[in-house]
Amino acid sequence: MARSNKTTSTKHESRAKLVVREACTADIPEIVALTARAYGSEGGYTPEMVTGQLTQFAEGQFVAVYEGKVVGYCATFRAPERIVMRRHTWPEITGGGYASRHDAKGDWLYGMEICVDPEYREIRIGRRLYEERKWLCQHLGLKGIVFGGRLPGYARRAKRFDNDVEAYVAEVQARRIRDRALSFQLRNDFEVRGVLPGYMPDDVESKGYAAHLVWRNPKIDTDEELQLAKEEGRVQDMVRVATVQYQQRRVKDFDEFATQVEFFVDVASDYRADFVVFPELMTLQLLSIENKPLSPGASLVALTSYTERVKALFSRLAVEYNINIIGGSHPTQVEDGDIHNVCYVCLRDGSIHEQEKIHITPNERNWWGISGGDQARVIMTDCGPIAVMICYDSEFPELGRHLVDQGANIIFVPFCTDTREGYLRVRYSCQARAIENQCYMVLSGNVGNLPGVNNFDIQYSQSCILTPCDFPFARDGVAADTTANAEQVAFADLRLETLAEARNAGTVQNLKDRRHDLYRLRWLPRR
Repeated sequence: MARSNKTTSTKHESRAKLVVREACTADIPEIVALTARAYGSEGGYTPEMVTGQLTQFAEGQFVAVYEGKVVGYCATFRAPERIVMRRHTWPEITGGGYASRHDAKGDWLYGMEICVDPEYREIRIGRRLYEERKWLCQHLGLKGIVFGGRLPGYARRAKRFDNDVEAYVAEVQARRIRDRALSFQLRNDFEVRGVLPGYMPDDVESKGYAAHLVWRNPKIDTDEELQLAKEEGRVQDMVRVATVQYQQRRVKDFDEFATQVEFFVDVASDYRADFVVFPELMTLQLLSIENKPLSPGASLVALTSYTERVKALFSRLAVEYNINIIGGSHPTQVEDGDIHNVCYVCLRDGSIHEQEKIHITPNERNWWGISGGDQARVIMTDCGPIAVMICYDSEFPELGRHLVDQGANIIFVPFCTDTREGYLRVRYSCQARAIENQCYMVLSGNVGNLPGVNNFDIQYSQSCILTPCDFPFARDGVAADTTANAEQVAFADLRLETLAEARNAGTVQNLKDRRHDLYRLRWLPRR
């Protein structure tokens, strides 16, 4: 929650030119562009990083907007004293820049970023952002603010101090020399706790060092500390999900396919589900309309012709039945002519999102000629951030971690497997993803046979809804299960508050206990 910048105005007054407000998802492109201007394209944030910061702790991210342009950005998160007061590096404490170490019960506010457009540094944007950060700390009743502050004057003076960074900092504190960053922090009531070596190894001006800085909240109220984590109330706590174990059967036309899909959406809606998920490649059922085996090339041409009708069907049903639909997946021809395996996520507000399958199996590659996508991003919904991993994607730990770092709490996994062995690879991988990322996994697969459709003859599935394995969750880490190879729908109520409690105070805390000092995940931009 940002302070209001509104003032009472008369008809003779004009609107404020400069406003500091809470950042939102619509600001992401401008924030990315701002950091690129300030740090260069290689040093700036990616859209996924900013998305992670916003989804982890939305009220802790601010932008300064001057005449409609984002010219400043401030990123923060909450963290416990035991973490922020010990020696650390920037990649380690920020989770690689995603703010993924945000702890809703943390008693300190960590300042991970303040960035100002180089062309607007003369109008004290930085000071405004620092004041907003202090206000947030006091508003939340936190002990104070901690961060690592750059020492941009150190490298050129290092020889003068015999490469003794602590001696350099002491001279700045005594005001015998000036460092444009540290001197500014000291004027704003920050105190030096020590020096952090290797804080940002790429910071040449600071030779990788940072001053460990602390600002203590003068208005701290211990009674208010009992009210931590109220920000979690921005979305509903209980989310009901439905997974459809869908039986493949011949259809005579698209309308018959649509009727079957609508039946399951209707069922899920009647049970007041917030989400319903369908299986991977469920639309291959449409090939049975041809009533003859088709070559791989002819099959893809036929399927591509249905793409817009499939999207329109799921979107219409999502709005009419007031339910968010994870539409399995559908082979889709993209702009460059390649075929990608795409999941269309149709939300009940009418918006349509896409998630392409990243990892392609040898069978998909050799038989269908399908290519993999190159982006994996969370999707913001009225129940919080969710994500999709299509079948084989679930077998790669990096992808799940990348999505959870962006804030995903529930990951939907449409899958398509023909044997028990293939199914178990997906299920065991998803259970691992639920444990290591402390998130919910919702699986949906096909069952039944479809004679006459090449490479889609038989199916094996036991759709399920999986949880982390800890006391607050379902026994065996399974919130809901289905009977193998039988068409049915499974439901589960998933509590986001329970997930947050497990991440912050569970028997094990996989996300918090990662060794960011030893390893980290970096999503490379596509060349």
